[in-house]
Amino acid sequence: MPRPPKRLLSPEIITDAAIHMVDTAGDFTMPGLAERLKVRPSSLYNHVSGRAEIVEAMRARIMSTIVVGEPAGDWSETVAGLAREYRRAYAAHPRLIPLFTAQTVQSPVAFGLYNALAQAFTDAGFTPAHVLHAITTVDSFVLGSALDLAAPEVVWANVPETGDAMRAALQTACPNPQRADAAFEFGLRALVAGLVAQTPAGA
Repeated sequence: MPRPPKRLLSPEIITDAAIHMVDTAGDFTMPGLAERLKVRPSSLYNHVSGRAEIVEAMRARIMSTIVVGEPAGDWSETVAGLAREYRRAYAAHPRLIPLFTAQTVQSPVAFGLYNALAQAFTDAGFTPAHVLHAITTVDSFVLGSALDLAAPEVVWANVPETGDAMRAALQTACPNPQRADAAFEFGLRALVAGLVAQTPAGA
């Protein structure tokens, strides 16, 4: 029996190609995506409605790798664990982040993480408004930290204008990703401590 013909296009194939294009070039276009897949641009629209749907499909793909798991004993431990998972998922594809931040989150998969964060902050006693502020703060910190993994090996040049304090700090710098990992853990401790201080019990 002859083998069924290989499917040339599907939402998954289009998503894979778009992720590869963003990883290598920082963005994608529908004509460029069609050229990569060796199809006409009109063929893409038989499987996706357009660029926005592809961006959400990429978001779903990345966030589906996040392991939410059961809440830790303490809400702050839950938040720290989710932040680490969030960063790990995005670390492999940091160039996707600008596309995601420019578009409203609609992917149901993404809300697995956000629901878990919202519950942890609610358990801590945050008001609904402060829950949203806290999630936004974690979002900003984690996505910035993931972008830092894509930074050049030398982030700050030691130029004549570098002050003594900054020069001393630069002498301690490790290569990426060790520097980025250490900075993330330092920042996460500071962030969690600040969030704890904002709770009714910590204020």
